[in-house]
Amino acid sequence: MGASSLTFNPGRADAPPDGAARDPLSIPGEVKASIRICVIDDERTLRESCASVLQMDGYNVTLIGRGEEALETVRRRKFDLILVDLYMSQVSGIDILRAALEAYKDTIVVVMTGNPSVTSSIEALRSGAWDYLPKPFSATHLQVLVGRASHAVMVSREAQDLRLQLMKQHGHSEKLALIGISPTFRKAVELARKVAPTDASVLISGESGTGKEVIAQFIHQYSRRANKTLVPINCAALPEPLLESEMFGHRKGAFTGADREKPGLLETANGGTLFLDELTEMSLPLQAKLLRVIQDGVVRRVGSESQDAVVDVRFISATNRDPQEAVDQGILRNDLFYRLRVVPIKLPPLRKRPEDIPLLANHFLTYYWQRHRQVGERSPKLSEASVTFLRSRPWRGNVRELQNVIEHVAVLAEPDQVIQPNDIPLYDDAADWPVENGLPSGVMEEAYHPAKDRVIAQFEKEYLNRLVGRAGGNMSKAARLAGIDRTTLYRLMDKHEFQRDETEDA
Repeated sequence: MGASSLTFNPGRADAPPDGAARDPLSIPGEVKASIRICVIDDERTLRESCASVLQMDGYNVTLIGRGEEALETVRRRKFDLILVDLYMSQVSGIDILRAALEAYKDTIVVVMTGNPSVTSSIEALRSGAWDYLPKPFSATHLQVLVGRASHAVMVSREAQDLRLQLMKQHGHSEKLALIGISPTFRKAVELARKVAPTDASVLISGESGTGKEVIAQFIHQYSRRANKTLVPINCAALPEPLLESEMFGHRKGAFTGADREKPGLLETANGGTLFLDELTEMSLPLQAKLLRVIQDGVVRRVGSESQDAVVDVRFISATNRDPQEAVDQGILRNDLFYRLRVVPIKLPPLRKRPEDIPLLANHFLTYYWQRHRQVGERSPKLSEASVTFLRSRPWRGNVRELQNVIEHVAVLAEPDQVIQPNDIPLYDDAADWPVENGLPSGVMEEAYHPAKDRVIAQFEKEYLNRLVGRAGGNMSKAARLAGIDRTTLYRLMDKHEFQRDETEDA
């Protein structure tokens, strides 16, 4: 191996200028200082050269030169990143790799070797190595690889912190839909976090099942009103007269059956928060009455001719429509829209945040396993093929649909089972389409070309759903079953917003 295993010469082009190659992914200094790196190699020069470069970059580095010592250390001490030589005199790097991952499964292990081969690299990767670093390598190469690994550690920590934070608030709740690391979702959560301490009205939009109510709960929990009540009301669940009575209350004798005075939910929410779910389903007359309450805080109950209460309420609203379109169509009053949408938050559909699907699926699997099983039974795990399959689904029901699917899996799974794609229920999305003689509803009344396009689109979606299920999430196998090349398959999946794993899975 020799001293040339790591080449680092300040006069060379690979020498890292300050703030450039040393920090290729802009990892904050405090994060670097918290990342524990272990360099294991029986060659002293290589160990100390790596330590010099990494410590100069601000990392917390431990050096080990003997295989037996390394084996004992990685079993009892948690490292975020381990760099281990594949060929050592006493204990092989593969043995150390396996011991480290057995003790701490989220440790990132990178194997180094001066005798690279296809066989050794495949064995290391199959044993759980995160990457493979052939010797000799430059200081820049080392810094870039460690920077990538540090970024992965940072993202994992953020996701874990968020998960623990939510568990602390809600217990081990099935509603922890705030778990996610995708940029669009994190942006929505960060906006919710910023607006929470204020009294500003918030309008949350997004498809059904994306977690609008959970975001509303999150905002209330972090608001100055957290010690008061969050009162939810579904504007689509009640007919107009009953919704009016529920919101505003009523006087005795206001209508048949009104045999007593009843305060409404606006009064119940006084000092707290009122969550108006499916706002755009509220009738226009009722919207006008609500606008008066927002403007002056005065509540007049049904059947009353005078002021009944003055309330101080924060409003959080939600809709699965585009709120601006609802205004343009005359469904939502323009003045009410602007009153309630001081801060708009738009939640992305699950198909637009595929990197969050494994996090959510594993959380729901753990939660429902503990809910439905005896204490102490080992939880099942999702295979890589299952994760790929889940990422390929369109998830029209979003997080709520994923939650229901994973509960089904947890109920039927065996302890310690590795869940495969054929263990995951594939619901027939055709149920979403009312049909006439096997065609989408109303298609026969449409013009020829739009009707044809809609029928073909339905067929393609149905076919892709079933195809990916039959192939167990394996894209190469799916292409073979369909008799088409992978490029055509990927083009179809992109057209219909199916998520896919772009790694070669033949």
